[in-house]
Amino acid sequence: MSALRDGQQFDTETGLPANELREKNSPTWYAHTLDYVVMKWPGAAGKQRASIAESLAVVTAALTDQRKRGAPSADVLRRALQQWAYQCRRGENGELVNRLKVESPPEKEAVALAWIAKHSVKVTELADAAKTRQALTALSLRLDRKPAAENTFRRKRAVFSNALRFAVERGTLLGNPLARIDWAPPPTDEEVDFQYVPSQRQAKDLLRGAAEDGPRGEHLEAFFGCLYFAAMRPSEVADLKKDNCRLPATGWGELLLRGSRPEVGSGWTDDGASFEARALKRRARKTIRPVPIPPALVGLLRRHLDRYGTAPDGRLFRAVGGGRVRSTEYTEVWKRARKRALPPEDVSSPLADVPYSLRHAGVSGWIKAGVDPTEVARRAGHSPAVLWRFYAKILRGQQDQANALIEAHLSDEED
Repeated sequence: MSALRDGQQFDTETGLPANELREKNSPTWYAHTLDYVVMKWPGAAGKQRASIAESLAVVTAALTDQRKRGAPSADVLRRALQQWAYQCRRGENGELVNRLKVESPPEKEAVALAWIAKHSVKVTELADAAKTRQALTALSLRLDRKPAAENTFRRKRAVFSNALRFAVERGTLLGNPLARIDWAPPPTDEEVDFQYVPSQRQAKDLLRGAAEDGPRGEHLEAFFGCLYFAAMRPSEVADLKKDNCRLPATGWGELLLRGSRPEVGSGWTDDGASFEARALKRRARKTIRPVPIPPALVGLLRRHLDRYGTAPDGRLFRAVGGGRVRSTEYTEVWKRARKRALPPEDVSSPLADVPYSLRHAGVSGWIKAGVDPTEVARRAGHSPAVLWRFYAKILRGQQDQANALIEAHLSDEED
């Protein structure tokens, strides 16, 4: 009678009102996410697939009562979900299926997945705001329980929201519960910590330190040079080809960046490779980003080409076997370069602790030199908004300089 007063329809076979029938037929959140991953996999890039798995693993664990008997450890459960439940493979007939249907996980992971399948909440329970908030709280925290970066949270929240919309599409939920919740993540500071970004002198010392690291260091000197002088991402340098380079005998040159090769792991690609050939980050596939490069980098790249040539496909930098230079390889060279280039007290600090700090040094150097922020953002492949979010401290300093120039100009007019 209550359902009748609410105007609900009734199922002609069971006699149940619509809400009760929906609750009865609701899959668990874990089962729903298995279907969601299969649906998203074909159109997603490798990095996106890994991000979906990471996000869903956090949500699924948060939506399960860890006090239930037999609960696996957090790291085993996370590994089981990310590396088994939320990866896809081709089945015997060529159809896309969850990896669990074609391969058997190790015993610990298998036990963890059996436990989560039994204790996962039903999708319909997410209509309860408390459950949804529980998931959002988990997404806003890192593994050490400290607040996650805002862009990390927004990326994971987008996956959660999309999975909920998939439930609405299937008729399991009447609407996306996130739309009714007023919730914001804990504030975090996303600005680059510039006390750990190398200076111009330190950056050049680090490049020399890499060149002194034997044959591989000599091969990678220009690789690191691209990170600093052109503020490129490592994935963009890995895809750099001879045809992308304009290297005159004297003066400035230019790099025409057309793509990237992000490292994603073989479990996330269709061909089993550990990387993917992709378009530039957040750009259409055929977009080209021209980056003028100073004579110092022109010279580095010319010497590199004269000495090492290119891979068969024209790439400047390659592993010993000809493939993509792995992050583990250039990171090891970088660690040794830091010991050569920096004093002991800096080696033990976070100063330039990763090669990516060269990109930060390059971008911050352009800003300090007085280059227009819009042009800095274009060369670095950022949006102006992202540039402000990460380099606000330096940009505010440039604003003070601009104000002083305007004030001097106005004073001259008054005189």
